[in-house]
Amino acid sequence: MSRQSIWATKVAALIKSGNSAAAIAQIKVAPTVKDLQDLRKLLTTANLLKLHPNVDSASTDMIAALSAPRLHRSP
Repeated sequence: MSRQSIWATKVAALIKSGNSAAAIAQIKVAPTVKDLQDLRKLLTTANLLKLHPNVDSASTDMIAALSAPRLHRSP
């Protein structure tokens, strides 16, 4: 049984307060894919993804970006 991250609850609180621009900025620097998935679970249960389509698209884009394999860069 995994606990939800503190990051997800804080970003969900930003969205609930109406500050979706700050929430999108936080989504763009999300620590892990699991944190983003936890955030989407919180927003889905609160029916906030329908009200904020820009947050929905930003979170799905960042999940895809963080899930993709990294390109190797030589030093």
